[in-house]
Amino acid sequence: MMPYVGTKQPASYRALLRNGELYTRVEHARLALQSCRVCPRHCAVNRLAGELGTCLVGAKALVASAHPHFGEEFPIRGWFGSGTIFFAGCNLRCLYCQNHDISHAPNGQELESDELAALMLALQEQGCHNINLVSPSHQVPQILEGILVAAQRGLRLPIVYNTSSYDDLEMLRLLEGVVDIYMPDFKYADAVIGRRLSKIPDYPSRAQAALKEMHRQVGDLVLDEDGIAVRGLLVRHLVLPENLAGTEEVMRFLAHEISRDTYVHIMDQYYPAAKASRHPVLNRRVRTYEVEAAIAQARACGLYRLHEE
Repeated sequence: MMPYVGTKQPASYRALLRNGELYTRVEHARLALQSCRVCPRHCAVNRLAGELGTCLVGAKALVASAHPHFGEEFPIRGWFGSGTIFFAGCNLRCLYCQNHDISHAPNGQELESDELAALMLALQEQGCHNINLVSPSHQVPQILEGILVAAQRGLRLPIVYNTSSYDDLEMLRLLEGVVDIYMPDFKYADAVIGRRLSKIPDYPSRAQAALKEMHRQVGDLVLDEDGIAVRGLLVRHLVLPENLAGTEEVMRFLAHEISRDTYVHIMDQYYPAAKASRHPVLNRRVRTYEVEAAIAQARACGLYRLHEE
């Protein structure tokens, strides 16, 4: 079993900046916008020419807000907050999206790479523990370019990739050595449920492949001497009413296909947001016994690093 306490070290992208690889990654990623293959939908629109696909985001980064965030898990938020950048638009269309006002519309400000970099540097100046990229899957090229500019100007914080797990493997490979901490959701075990609730045909297979790639890159979650995450994988799983998320299968996959040492947050805060009130099962909050059952299933599968505040 690996140790879970590490020491503070420079963010991994600093090495890629020094050897020139970060410039190459930015160029490769930007090419994916010409006939868009940035996320698994592969809409094939030319975002560089202003065409829009499902995510409704063009060639520039589209940002809804950026601020120190204190609502994340302690290893991410610490004492000084996580430097969170909420990206507008999304490649999913979840019926119950709790950020639907910025994800489905989308509502945000278009930013050049130097403006996105300035946000990252401002969060660093405010003392945040990391840069937390929320809903980044459809804006990886823009994010890489922003990180490049920010790194040139002195960014040194770890990068957190906070995702739905509906990610393209080519884009994830471009993030190797850039992202220090992957924080993916694992939403559903059943493709039919994913199609009904998030309007995508192949969520489980895509998420499983993405999680394997993320873990290959960064391994299990490592904390420093203060309990702050410095590198690794932190998986979130939102418990849904009537076990729509298929929790036991999700936990079995994590234990058997990723690692029994996976750090998992079983989340209990579901409530009927967006269009969920019209759904016959999603139109209520999750109940205590459902969350307790999910935790018991995780433990039964051999997972033991379950997040607790």
